[in-house]
Amino acid sequence: MMLHPPVMALSLAAVLSAAALSSAGVFSLRLLRHWNLASGARHQIELERRTYLISTTLTLVMGLQGLALLLMVFNADSMAPMLIGAMCAFGTFNASVYGFPALYAKIALFFVAVVWLAMNHADMKARDYPLTRRKYALLLLIAPLGLADAGLSLAYFADLKTDTLTSCCGSVFNPEKAGLGADAAALDPKTALALLFVSLGFTTALGWLADRRPVVAASYGAVSAAFFAVALVAVVSAVSIYIYENPHHHCPFCLLKREYNYIGFALYVPLFLGTACGLASGVLSIRPPHSMQSGLKRFTRQLRRVSVWGFLIFGMLCGLSVAGSGLRM
Repeated sequence: MMLHPPVMALSLAAVLSAAALSSAGVFSLRLLRHWNLASGARHQIELERRTYLISTTLTLVMGLQGLALLLMVFNADSMAPMLIGAMCAFGTFNASVYGFPALYAKIALFFVAVVWLAMNHADMKARDYPLTRRKYALLLLIAPLGLADAGLSLAYFADLKTDTLTSCCGSVFNPEKAGLGADAAALDPKTALALLFVSLGFTTALGWLADRRPVVAASYGAVSAAFFAVALVAVVSAVSIYIYENPHHHCPFCLLKREYNYIGFALYVPLFLGTACGLASGVLSIRPPHSMQSGLKRFTRQLRRVSVWGFLIFGMLCGLSVAGSGLRM
């Protein structure tokens, strides 16, 4: 599988991203020790010049994480027919012990990448670069995650073989089985939909209210993450069965298939984007630097609006899918 073109592209992107993040992580240690914008010393000027180069490089690296995540999931779905027992992307990821850990690492890297990009954008708009230490401190957490992403991705692709017998999604998203997938599938669809739309209303209302209350703005990131979890549970337990028009089919990965008009991408893209922007707005709202409070307040408001609209689009698509389904529960 390592010679499959999308696999080669994903592997190369993961290795290059890990290398760039590792180099930036090493530089972060130096910057956190010596950064002093009030100093005119030679080493401070060198640090400032290096930050421009590294920020430009990392902007490209971080920006590619969303495309890498999409390609990884799309590639997993397209490779399913090559594997024995696989019916969708779930079977492809389940064909190796490294499959789902690689996916989770890619998702986590996407979220922290968006947070870092937002922090870097806000920092570059200010004259005194008040978020420089914060964003490079965050890099010390992102660099190990980038290495984990590359290592897990390479291990997954190397372990993926066409003669491997894997299990289909029905073996996990089955209410009679044990595990998180089975627990989500076992939840009553009406209860799941009620939780989804109540939490959607609460989250979006909080997003609009955060414009006036700084305390609420700081908490919006955590609320966005909580809504993300509720949304995924609702997709497994309720939304999926209405789209499939089958009360026993709960797989969140089959939604990505052509026979369902790739509706999974239409659902997941605004959900992931809304969650990422919500997390970014929440992080930036925590103890904002005094020198950029007005500009940062405006930027976090824009992030929350993108987040709220992403969640609303997701909720609208879920509602239309349920209302237009031929399944009646």
